[in-house]
Amino acid sequence: MASAALSLSYCLQNCSVRRNSSAGAGINSSVLTVIAQKKAKKARKIILKEDVAELGKKGQLLDVKAGFYRNFLLPKGMAQIVTPELIKEMKMEEERIEAEKKRVKEEAQQLARVFETVGGFKVKRKGGQGKQIFGTVTAQDLVDIIKAQLQRDIDKRIVSLPEIRETGEYIAELKLHPEVAARVRVIVYAN
Repeated sequence: MASAALSLSYCLQNCSVRRNSSAGAGINSSVLTVIAQKKAKKARKIILKEDVAELGKKGQLLDVKAGFYRNFLLPKGMAQIVTPELIKEMKMEEERIEAEKKRVKEEAQQLARVFETVGGFKVKRKGGQGKQIFGTVTAQDLVDIIKAQLQRDIDKRIVSLPEIRETGEYIAELKLHPEVAARVRVIVYAN
């Protein structure tokens, strides 16, 4: 009886209902006719805990079908149902990441100013005929000179250097950050 009452209350909330009452002699009954039932909601709001191919990136809010969440994402620990606490936590994490990115960019800009204020980095090579030098000046050579002069460790992969086979002055570019690059002078001379 309780299950029938629950079913009836669900139907009254989610169905279009028409009641017919008999206005007969002393009969107090009504007929309940169900016209149409609303389709049950089968989507879940989730947040991804990691990148999922062809679905989205980590931290992205999505609507997915309940079965996909229950059978695939949840068992593998790839997603979590969205809650107000989770949204608040996610916003705090996003703000922390943005602040970290801003700090890294500012450090790169300061380092770029340091590199550009230095007059130039002098590279000494054994000379040949005329302006020719033996060997070439490589990115690793420039990194070693920067470390010796400025006590700064940089990765040689961020150094973009033209091919240097003669004495003279050249411009090298250091890609310190995706948005920050420093241009430094490299002066090559023969001994």
